[in-house]
Amino acid sequence: MITAGDFRNGITFELEGNVYQVVEFQHVKPGKGAAFVRTKIKNVITGGVVERTFRPTEKMPKAHIERKDMEYSYNDGDLYYFMDQETFDMVPIGKDQVGDALKFVKENMVCKILSYKGSVFGIEPPTFVELAIAETEPGFKGDTATGATKPATLETGAVIQVPLFVDGSDIIRVDTRTGEYMERV
Repeated sequence: MITAGDFRNGITFELEGNVYQVVEFQHVKPGKGAAFVRTKIKNVITGGVVERTFRPTEKMPKAHIERKDMEYSYNDGDLYYFMDQETFDMVPIGKDQVGDALKFVKENMVCKILSYKGSVFGIEPPTFVELAIAETEPGFKGDTATGATKPATLETGAVIQVPLFVDGSDIIRVDTRTGEYMERV
């Protein structure tokens, strides 16, 4: 069991039959009245975020989210296949559970598969990936005073903004959490 007074970012707990993860929390002690905890919590299954306040002594059961490393192998229509690195079993995951998580992931990359009580609900790609640029416009000399950017299509098909000095033959590092260009490799 976990109390609301013990909340920290990233903690998962069960509430009203759903599993939530603390996104943001704030302990509030008003001058008059009892203290409370103001939170933003995310439903890990549906992805919805709600704001809610709790009494610091409220207790909820802690939810254990299993994160397992699996290698992305290939996709076949609406199914994405991942290989368990311990047993070498192929695990199919539906397109609705994958969402946008694989837009920066290419074949043979290791991802974390998130599950709760054996039910897969999401995929966590590596934080940073190195990808080749498939296509981008040439940059124009002299346009760099404002830190200008241009769109670039990556080898996975995702389109991101890159600085003007990046060209079509470069390999770049991308932050998968924000989808931002980090550096040339």
